[in-house]
Amino acid sequence: MTADKHRQVPALKVNQWLPGWEKIDFDPEEHRAKPAQHFYLFSLPARELRSLSGIARRTAKDAAPRTEDLGIQRQHDPERSEEIGRFVEYGFPWSTLSDAKRESTEFHDLRKPGWLPTAVVLNVLTKADKRYGSKVAEGDLAAMIDSDMGPRLQLPYEKWSPNWSPAKLPPFEIIDGQHRLWAFDGAAKLENFELPVVAFVGLDISWQAYLFWTINIKPKRINPSLAFDLYPLLRSEDWLERSEGHIVYRETRAQELTEILWSFPDSPWYDRINMLGERQNRWVTQSSWIKTLTSTFVRSWDRRAGTSGGLFGGRSKKEGEVLGWNRAQQAAFLIFAWREFRKAVAACEEDWARNLRAPPKVGEEKAVRPDDIKAEDDLAFYSPHSLIVTDQGVRGFLQVLNELSYQRAAVLKLNTWLPDERSTADPVGAVERELRSLEKQDFTAFLRDIGQAMTTFDWRTSATPGLEEATRRAKLVFRGSGGYKELRLQLLEHLAAGEGDVAATAKRLLGRP
Repeated sequence: MTADKHRQVPALKVNQWLPGWEKIDFDPEEHRAKPAQHFYLFSLPARELRSLSGIARRTAKDAAPRTEDLGIQRQHDPERSEEIGRFVEYGFPWSTLSDAKRESTEFHDLRKPGWLPTAVVLNVLTKADKRYGSKVAEGDLAAMIDSDMGPRLQLPYEKWSPNWSPAKLPPFEIIDGQHRLWAFDGAAKLENFELPVVAFVGLDISWQAYLFWTINIKPKRINPSLAFDLYPLLRSEDWLERSEGHIVYRETRAQELTEILWSFPDSPWYDRINMLGERQNRWVTQSSWIKTLTSTFVRSWDRRAGTSGGLFGGRSKKEGEVLGWNRAQQAAFLIFAWREFRKAVAACEEDWARNLRAPPKVGEEKAVRPDDIKAEDDLAFYSPHSLIVTDQGVRGFLQVLNELSYQRAAVLKLNTWLPDERSTADPVGAVERELRSLEKQDFTAFLRDIGQAMTTFDWRTSATPGLEEATRRAKLVFRGSGGYKELRLQLLEHLAAGEGDVAATAKRLLGRP
């Protein structure tokens, strides 16, 4: 296609660069390559911008499978975009009225202009840019060019059509402003509504995460949990790791997951977490759950130790993408894994399980089946003498579950599990929907295998009545802070002795051939 058949849009070139910035540690290996010393300003009709931008619903297309369609994944809140769409039509407060009131002529005096003067911030992908093995198709590339009339945005067509769509990756990556663009999805009557745009060119993805942070989080202090979902790459940024804000992300998410595990009716831990730290409550405390989750699933990649990160946290840049699951998906994953483990234990006839279920001797009824255990509860799982319901047991199970899942994430294609678009409306309903969705995923077989393999481990505590002395002494190693490390090691060794993918992954974690 010749240049004169490309649509061109006038732009302004903004030079922003200080000599001192040359001292910054630019590192392409960390997706932090040195950026251009300028960016651009222009405007485009919102619907046209929407079609050019990498926020389309993620479906496998040509050589761009869902896990590769965008370098940075953001969660979308449909209700927020719908509100913006109403605001654009007639401003505030008309946009907040009910459907009936908006349709009534009684409230027409509340209509106002719905200006959106804040710029959408995006990155123009270049011919060289890759996002997990995929590129923008040659015929879909956009570019910033210099002409006799000044800077121009050159688009991949002569005239835009509502039917236009990219063959592979869209030429634009949205850094900030996705909800504004979603508001124009399919809105034909808003076709000529323009949006201001700040455009970077070939900006590495780590710098994109940094921009999102400085625009949305640093000055405004939005909910850390929302930020955790909106920009998953922030979970693994080393510059953020050294600031106070990063640990707030992880602790906030760990607390939310703990509360869902405690309050969700289908969770094995429903009403079985000591949320207030009460002395008379024998269940593992909320504080311990939070510490366990921040050290397992929500942990970040530790560059210095060279260890892997948490499945919900970060990955090293060389390991691949950060898993983009939202809160409801993360909670559903944990509930499902625990539920499968409980189900496997209920069917278990190993000696340890039969021992914990055995009728108590006279005078031991209270100790073996306390008041907080229901008649239908399996004592092999919930007994005070079951290691599963102790601090060490909870951490041991989650440590191994996280590490096995983390190691197999790419093979299991965990990132192909799409979030439900309604997930933000109702927390309980969101988890229910994600659980139903999760049950249809192929990778759940791996979780079931983990739960099943765990049942052949002896989960009795050292305080279990009637234990042989040698067994009791062997189980004393799980007590105290050192018990966490020991239980993790013994669980991995136990799993490695089996067969199948679970055993092979455990061997890999232990460094065995």
